Amino acid sequence: MSDAEIRQVLGLLYQDDTLRVLAALALERSPSESGLDRDPMLLALDRLERGGLAVQDGEGAWRLRRERFRELLHAAAPPPEPVSPEEKVLRSFLVDGRLRAIPSKRDKQLVVLDYVAQVFEPGVRYSEKEVNVALRAFHDDYAALRRYLVDEGMLSRENNVYWRSGGTVQA
Repeated sequence: MSDAEIRQVLGLLYQDDTLRVLAALALERSPSESGLDRDPMLLALDRLERGGLAVQDGEGAWRLRRERFRELLHAAAPPPEPVSPEEKVLRSFLVDGRLRAIPSKRDKQLVVLDYVAQVFEPGVRYSEKEVNVALRAFHDDYAALRRYLVDEGMLSRENNVYWRSGGTVQA
């Protein structure tokens, strides 16, 4: 579908006569109920038909082709961006930067934990309190997150001091 077709339909919606006839069809009424005289009504129907917004059935009755709007939307929509499997997992578990839930499946959990671990700077030592504050920003059960990060080797711990020891590092 071309930009010209989209502009044509938008132009039809801008014209008072065609908009009135389109409204009558949308309300499942006869085009004659649009309030227009016969000739302007027939002209508007012809334009709507050429724009793909109206069709006449075998008995001569007119109806709105609502699917035309969907066709135009699909034609104007940009193609979806390719999304990595990791990004899909993050999109399904994170809402506004917070975890809706901690994934139970290990492969998804590793993706989420890797994302969370990136809040910690490699080579920096953190107190348990600092770790808790950082993890609380992601989920209320910060203790479980901390435990999972340690268990998966993304954080290391010694004497209540933590440091990042795994996960991906952003370049």
